[in-house]
Amino acid sequence: MSRGKAEIIRSLFDTYVKRDREGLAALLADDFTFTSPYDDAIDKAAYFERCWPNSLTIRENVIERIFEQGDEAFVTYRCIAADGKQFRNTEFFRFAGDKVRNVDVYFGASYRDRVFLPQQA
Repeated sequence: MSRGKAEIIRSLFDTYVKRDREGLAALLADDFTFTSPYDDAIDKAAYFERCWPNSLTIRENVIERIFEQGDEAFVTYRCIAADGKQFRNTEFFRFAGDKVRNVDVYFGASYRDRVFLPQQA
């Protein structure tokens, strides 16, 4: 039975909090790519090298909303780091069946004690 895209996304975010690298790898397609303001369509190996170490700093991911349409979905979430710092991002997911094929991340605002922190130039 096929899992819903929202369920797959929630599982993906949970792998970071649980520091479950193998669980995350199982959710990603073999041809997975990741794009952010710092990364241009990096492959799965580069993603684990550059991005996975961030899991050590994450205390909680609070998913605010997920919008699905076909094999695509947007998610907006707030990440709470172990030191209490917070930021908010939106990510665009593309799927191949039950696997995540692509993620494009759009960095958002930072928060401290639930208060917006203006970006510094």
